[in-house]
Amino acid sequence: ASGVLGLGGGGGFGRMFSTTLAYYVCTSLLAILTGLAVTNVFNPGIGTNLRLDVAQAQVSSSSISEVIMSQIETMIPKNPFAAIAESSFLSVISFTIVFCIFALHVGGETLRRFRELAEDSFAVMMRLTTAVIKLAPLGVFLLMIYVTATQGVAVFAALGWYMLTVMCGLSIHAFVTLPLIVWLLARRNPLVLLRAMMPALLTAFSSASSNATLPLTMSNIERRAGVSNRISSFVLPLGSTINMDGTALYEAVAVLFIGQLAFGADFSFANQAIIAVTALLASVGAAGIPHAGLVMMVIVLQAVNLPIEYQGIILAVDRVLDMFRTSVNVWSDCCGASVVERLTLPQSIQPSLAEQTT
Repeated sequence: ASGVLGLGGGGGFGRMFSTTLAYYVCTSLLAILTGLAVTNVFNPGIGTNLRLDVAQAQVSSSSISEVIMSQIETMIPKNPFAAIAESSFLSVISFTIVFCIFALHVGGETLRRFRELAEDSFAVMMRLTTAVIKLAPLGVFLLMIYVTATQGVAVFAALGWYMLTVMCGLSIHAFVTLPLIVWLLARRNPLVLLRAMMPALLTAFSSASSNATLPLTMSNIERRAGVSNRISSFVLPLGSTINMDGTALYEAVAVLFIGQLAFGADFSFANQAIIAVTALLASVGAAGIPHAGLVMMVIVLQAVNLPIEYQGIILAVDRVLDMFRTSVNVWSDCCGASVVERLTLPQSIQPSLAEQTT
C-alpha cells in the first residue's frame, strides 16, 4: 500500500513514470524467464524425491486457459477480510492496489493521513519481519538435522545444483541482459557504467539490502555515472521498492526447485506461466531487506499449490544467494536510471558519462 501511495505525488504518472515502470516490468519478466530457462536446463531437484512429513498437494495439470482463469478468479476477492483470514495473498494484493488507486483520487488531508498510516504500518511490519528472520538460523539448523537423518545427504547435492542454477541465471541477467539493454537503449558503455557503480554494488553485496544501499547508489549514479538528480531521485527510490530482478529470478528458480523436490517432475507450461506472473507480483511486494524474498515466495508457492514447508530447505543457502541477488537488484536500478534518462530527458541537458568518469 505504501508503495502504491508513494507514486501519487510529484507528477508520478507522467512520461518518466511510465518509462520507468515499463523498464522495471520488462527487466523483471526477462529475469524470470531466464530463471525458468536455466532451471529447465539444470533440473536441480530432479532425482532427489525429498518427502517431508507434510500434507502433499498436487500440482494442477489443467490447460493454460483454465489455470489463468482460476488465478484471475483468485485475484478478485469476494470478501477482502475473508481473503486476509484465509491468507489468500493474491486477493489481498489486488484489493490493496485498487483501494490505494482510489485513495490517490481522494487527495488532500485524507490521503496524507492514509499514506502516513500505510508507511507507519509498513515500518512496523518490516521490524517484525526482521525479528522473525533473525530466528531463522535455529529453525534451519534443526530442519537440516531432520532432513539429513530421514533423507540422507542427497539433499545437499540437490542444494548445490540449486545454488549453481540461481548463480547461472543471475550471471546471465547481470552480465548479458542488462548490459545489452544499456547499450541498445541508453547508448552507453555498460562496462563504464559498471565500474562507476562498483562501490554501491559491493555495498549491496555485503549488506544484502537494497534499501541500506540506496544513499550510496544515488551518490554514485549522480557523481560517478553522471545521471541527473532529477532522474536518480525518482527512479532509484522507486526501484528499491518495486524493481527486484534478482529476487524475481530467484523466486522462479526456487519454486521450480521445490516442485521438483516434492514431486520429482517438471511443471507444465501453464504452471510455469503462473509462476512467472506471480513471481513478478511477489518481487514487487518484496521489501529491500535481507531474506525478504523468502517471505513473498509464499505467494508463488500457493499459486501452483505447493506445500510451503519445503521452503525451509532452501533457507540453508539463502544468505549467500541473497547477497548476489541484491547486487543484481541494485545493478538493474542503475541501468534503469541510465535508460530512463536517455529516453525522457532532452539530449542537450543529459550529462556525459565520459565526462563524469574522466
